[in-house]
Amino acid sequence: MIGIALINQANINPSTREAIMLSVLGMGIVFGVLLMIIVVIKLISLLSGAINGKEPAAVPAAAPVVSRISEGMIPAAGSSGDIALYDTSDEDAALVMAIVADELKAPLNELRFISIREKR
Repeated sequence: MIGIALINQANINPSTREAIMLSVLGMGIVFGVLLMIIVVIKLISLLSGAINGKEPAAVPAAAPVVSRISEGMIPAAGSSGDIALYDTSDEDAALVMAIVADELKAPLNELRFISIREKR
């Protein structure tokens, strides 16, 4: 702003090169300030975690995936294959698939579900 104000007060029309240099300088200052804000936020989060003695939350291990096709069951006609269920019962998975099919107004055999996980 100071550079532009000085140019305007002096009634000088900057050349294209000077205008580009001022633009690059302005963007550089903005990005520099943003980087400083990021560093300050990271430091504050590290310090507050160290003071409170908190460690990052561990991701719980996923439950084993049960494959029903490999158990000798033959998939129904129009089936899109196997589905991985994580901490979800068969009834709940069927209910979720039916609701999604109804909301999308699409037949269930045209949808492919890869996995269903209960969000806690």
